[in-house]
Parts: sequence; C-alpha cells; structure tokens
Amino acid sequence: MLNEVVFFDTLRQGIWVALIISVPILTVALLAGVAIGLVQALTSIQEMTLTFVPKLAAIAAVFWVSMGFMTQTLVSFFHDRIIPLIIGG
Repeated sequence: MLNEVVFFDTLRQGIWVALIISVPILTVALLAGVAIGLVQALTSIQEMTLTFVPKLAAIAAVFWVSMGFMTQTLVSFFHDRIIPLIIGG
C-alpha cells in the first residue's frame, strides 16, 4: 500500500532526478545566452537569429554529449524506486 511518506519521498526523488538531468543543458543555455548577449552589446548587433541559432546548437551539442548520463540516471531511478513500487515491494 502506498502511503503519504512513500509517495512524497518518491516525488522528492523524482524532482531531484529531473533537476540533476536538466542542469547541464540549462547551464550551457545560460552561458551561451550571456556570451551572445555580451557580443551583441559590444557590437550593437540586434539580430534575433544571432541569439537563437548558436544557443540551439550549444543545447543540442550538450544534449548529445550528456544523453548517456541522462539515460543512466533515469533508468537507475526507475529500477531503484518506481519499479519496486509498481511490483509492490
């Protein structure tokens, strides 16, 4: 039987896993946005594609590199926490 303590602990761990998984992509998006914003401020170029395309490329590259880490983190969370709850353990 799933009581409140188990439910909230599983929810807390799920939010923590989501945070850990999203940190690499969000960090790169932040750094790319700041760098591109700085270049735009220094050169007075206000082109919208100048911010969008490099940031998208950086996010895609980091996603590609960290895909294995993200998958392993999610799989271990499901094996350690979710599947035992489904089975009833």
